[in-house]
Amino acid sequence: MSTDRIRDHAGQGATTVAAHRRRLRADRARQLADLLRHQILTGGFPDGTLPHEAAIGDDYRASRNTVRQALDLLRAEGLVERLPGVGTVVVARKYPHGLDRLMGLAETLREHGQVSNEVRTVGPVAAPAPVAERLCVQPGADVLYIERLRRLDGLPLSLDLTYIPLDIGMALLGADLENTDVFRLLETIAGQPLGHAEITLEAVNADAHSAAVLQAPRGAAVLMLERLTHLADGRPVDLEFIRFRGDRITMSGLLHRTL
Repeated sequence: MSTDRIRDHAGQGATTVAAHRRRLRADRARQLADLLRHQILTGGFPDGTLPHEAAIGDDYRASRNTVRQALDLLRAEGLVERLPGVGTVVVARKYPHGLDRLMGLAETLREHGQVSNEVRTVGPVAAPAPVAERLCVQPGADVLYIERLRRLDGLPLSLDLTYIPLDIGMALLGADLENTDVFRLLETIAGQPLGHAEITLEAVNADAHSAAVLQAPRGAAVLMLERLTHLADGRPVDLEFIRFRGDRITMSGLLHRTL
């Protein structure tokens, strides 16, 4: 191998090693950010201030650069901010939404503030085929459609699109949808409790309408919860598509392993 080729090969090797080190530091920073995020969301910093960078490095055996990069990731998420003379402080809060119990939003978040509903649309619509199939009604039959913006202590939290069979939904037209969870109203109207729900959770990009209503950046990631709720007798009565602001909600649940 010529001297020039040896020199070129050595240079490429140095570039590869440097890139590898950067990647490893990025991996460690992401891992550290995950651990700090958990601490933030579970009240691990009760005074709202994170420890000094050096203390974080000592606690998690991380380099100063890794700590700074991890904090940069949390700042980009809007969870923390750097204040001169103070340090890194928590500036945002996420509220826990459980996935192991069938509850309305006001029931779920009752310990965290007041849930209010802005009813944007309510009335009968012809059921699209997928909605009719899941609610077990005839294709094209009317169902009640409800669109609500839901706030927690005044902050936009979710945009809920709901379809309900019309024989039950008509009784909701005169109900207090602004201050009462639909779940409670359905149980009263049906004369029986809700039984179970099938749920799907995924991340989607906010469309222009959703972003405007939720006061979120257009294209921002939102959590989409699709839920089909049944009465205790098994009848499907509530099909929902709920878009949550991902920066204000966290999903959690308790799972048991069965084989």
